[in-house]
Amino acid sequence: MQNKIDKITDILRRDDGISGAMHYTEQIGWILFLKFLDDYETNLKDLAFLDGKDYKSILQEKFSWSVWAAPKKDGKLDVKNALSGSDLLEFVNKELFPYLKNFKNNDDFKSIEYKIGGIFEFIDNRIANGHTLREVINIIDEISFNKEDEVFALGEVYEKLLKDMGSDGGNSGEFYTPRPLIKAMVEVIDPKPKERIYDPSCGSCGFLVESFLHILYKDRTKGKKANLSVEELEFLKNDALFGKEKTPLSYAMGVMNMILHEISSPNIIKTNTLSKKITDITEQEKYEVILANPPFGGKEKEQIQENFPIKSNATELLFLQHILRSLKNNGRCAIIVPEGVLFQNSNA
Repeated sequence: MQNKIDKITDILRRDDGISGAMHYTEQIGWILFLKFLDDYETNLKDLAFLDGKDYKSILQEKFSWSVWAAPKKDGKLDVKNALSGSDLLEFVNKELFPYLKNFKNNDDFKSIEYKIGGIFEFIDNRIANGHTLREVINIIDEISFNKEDEVFALGEVYEKLLKDMGSDGGNSGEFYTPRPLIKAMVEVIDPKPKERIYDPSCGSCGFLVESFLHILYKDRTKGKKANLSVEELEFLKNDALFGKEKTPLSYAMGVMNMILHEISSPNIIKTNTLSKKITDITEQEKYEVILANPPFGGKEKEQIQENFPIKSNATELLFLQHILRSLKNNGRCAIIVPEGVLFQNSNA
């Protein structure tokens, strides 16, 4: 899979609409996501059929991968019916993306439709050449996500893309905290089944994904899962992981990252975490586990500072207060802070 993604990045580098890793990660992301969604739906349809039940598709047939992206004839791409060039661009830009963005109007925050809308609300197709887009689609169509190890590999590949995106833009902390650091923090905190886990500045959701995998697997290297009950597994996928993110692209990438790791209902909100008075945080908004790498060096306006008992224009100090307030009694927290927070002698 990694070889295919590397080939796609080389193809996209020559497209006039793509400039740098941030763009090609975003573009590979949405195409990968729609292929993953198609395989995900295929599995759900098969399960429904075996149970003798009807299945209602998430996407209208016209917008399913197997219709617009990769129509097949005798098991191979139906070249005559596969859109390409300007026809493909027109469909993607004028029909597909408006349709997907409209999913955000779904009333159910926890539905996958709402999450899809949340992703595409902040992403647009940047690929300027329809033939380039066709090349990329053809390669991604070769990838199957019907097996668990393939889905796991997808998550690993996508995280590498996020790392490249952050490094290329010189702002890697916004999108990506190094995986060894995340893993070490999660192992120390050791989140348990039925605990609620929160990241107030979740970026690409690395802490939440790692917490999910930490609970899900007993031995990840061997693919051996923990012995979770049905109730514990449902809780883990739907009610255990929470995050907030201010930046639109980071939010979209984070939600996509979680869904690509089979967390079908991410509880991620696009908001400025610091905009809420910490005295208004209720008991229901407190968590057993908090993991975070909040932004450093930012300067917050006086209006934001009024939400905190200790006034400071330093973003990290305000996040620290928010985190302490959001932690349940006997809760556990691991947070990355600059040295000054620990050793500086000056006032906040």
